[in-house]
Amino acid sequence: MRIGIIAAARHPVAEPFAGGLEAHVWLLADRLRRRGHDVVLFAGPGSDARLGVELLDLKRPLISAAARADVSMCAADWLDEHHAYLELMLRLGSGAAGHFDVVHNHSLHHLPVAMAASVPFPMLTTLHTPPTPWLESALQVDGARAMAFAAVSRHTAEAWADVVPDTVVVPNGVDIERWQPGPGGGPLAWSGRIAPEKGTHLAIDAAQLAGVPLVVAGPVADRRYFEAEVEWRLRLPGVAYAGHLTHDGLGRLLGGASAALVTPCWDEPYGLVVAEAMACGTPVCAFDRGAVGEVVGRDSGRLATPDDVPALAAAAVDAMALDRAAVRAHAVATCSLEVMVDRYEALYRRLGRPGSARHRDAPQTASVAA
Repeated sequence: MRIGIIAAARHPVAEPFAGGLEAHVWLLADRLRRRGHDVVLFAGPGSDARLGVELLDLKRPLISAAARADVSMCAADWLDEHHAYLELMLRLGSGAAGHFDVVHNHSLHHLPVAMAASVPFPMLTTLHTPPTPWLESALQVDGARAMAFAAVSRHTAEAWADVVPDTVVVPNGVDIERWQPGPGGGPLAWSGRIAPEKGTHLAIDAAQLAGVPLVVAGPVADRRYFEAEVEWRLRLPGVAYAGHLTHDGLGRLLGGASAALVTPCWDEPYGLVVAEAMACGTPVCAFDRGAVGEVVGRDSGRLATPDDVPALAAAAVDAMALDRAAVRAHAVATCSLEVMVDRYEALYRRLGRPGSARHRDAPQTASVAA
């Protein structure tokens, strides 16, 4: 099949990944290409050219001084993304971007949803986040419901149920061949974007309370939060910052960790870091928030009441004693990239076959057996 994939434009789809969304899109595009599909990835500058990238044009539109002075003037970055997605959707609608058997949208922007009816190919949108006002608004545009929707977890599907009642759940997956089991026995590990919603500071507090060393890894996504809550904690005894690691570096960190701390301060839509750690055989101790409980198995981790640092510290000590082989087995059985791609391929085929149906002929709902 010829498959178009629309990525979020804000960060490149390339290592080291800015977050789980970029890692997910890279994995999907790479595996679809390996399976013989013709993939075009519409993504931001710096994205991995091996994925068949067509760059989203983030050129800054020329705005007059008078317009910039108006009270309605938005942030320049927002305007860049708006124009990039507007141009892409117009190109897809006119056929200037070429023919596709299906277009799979992973962006968090409203225009690919609002303009779906103008595209002459079947479209699928994966919901990666809780509901947002822009996307809910876009869903009320005539024709937006003609596309199919998938969600990365049951929790996310339920969060969107009022506006998207017929959502297929396709859990995220990780490449279990790349995330290999490690020896464990080292410090605790925390990985992800350093931002308030990820709760980095709570992981440090829990490790201190448990009396176990901790290594933090990830990009600083929120400088203000980092300086106020995280930076000084990184100077505490037993705490180290490894920076923004590549896949191989992160694999070594997680594989050598005695357990992985996961501290969401929002309703985590899936929790890719959970799957990555478990694939390395590393037990997870996490706040039970959002979809995390769907991913963590009884034999692969321990859950704690959200925001309860003492409970997380106790869970960490308990998780460190879990059998690493059982943790890895749980990841292989439930978090496989191959299973995820199988399910998306089934959705693509249900929505449209090579050279066939235009978007208006595609089914409005779809389901795939788990």
